[in-house]
Amino acid sequence: MSNHDIRDIVAPALQVLFCGINPGKSSAHIGYHFAHPGNRFWKVIHQAGFTREQLKPEQEQRLLETGCGITMLVERPTVQANELAGDELRDGGERLQQKVLRYQPRALAVLGKDAFQKAFRQRKVEWGEQPLMLGETQIWVLPNPSGLNRASLEEMVAAYRQLYARLQS
Repeated sequence: MSNHDIRDIVAPALQVLFCGINPGKSSAHIGYHFAHPGNRFWKVIHQAGFTREQLKPEQEQRLLETGCGITMLVERPTVQANELAGDELRDGGERLQQKVLRYQPRALAVLGKDAFQKAFRQRKVEWGEQPLMLGETQIWVLPNPSGLNRASLEEMVAAYRQLYARLQS
């Protein structure tokens, strides 16, 4: 059980369901996904083309208007994702797969390579589109937008833009 008010933003047949690893402590305290001021999620998805304007965390429900949603692998808040145990990520991966099969977005974008590897029991993973499907849903692995991630904003936007372009074709 979670000790925060962050809930999935999900509906059937979305274009993409973004899956964060877990809430940071500040996001859990504020009650919105990707709410830490250092998190680049809202800027990245805007610059990649998913939203017409840069949304604020408190506007997260507006993502549904764009065909996007958000979920998380693990509900337990931590300061850093590496505080999560492997079994938490594997259990989260099983719940995520059930959710994706239920809602069938066109794409699932897991935000973080290590989390994806543990949650989906994969060894060798490259960024981008994966050779896996969940029903009709294509799986993508994209860089985590956390301010702790060393990837530049430009690198992240380019990775997310590849997914956006694929969804437009």
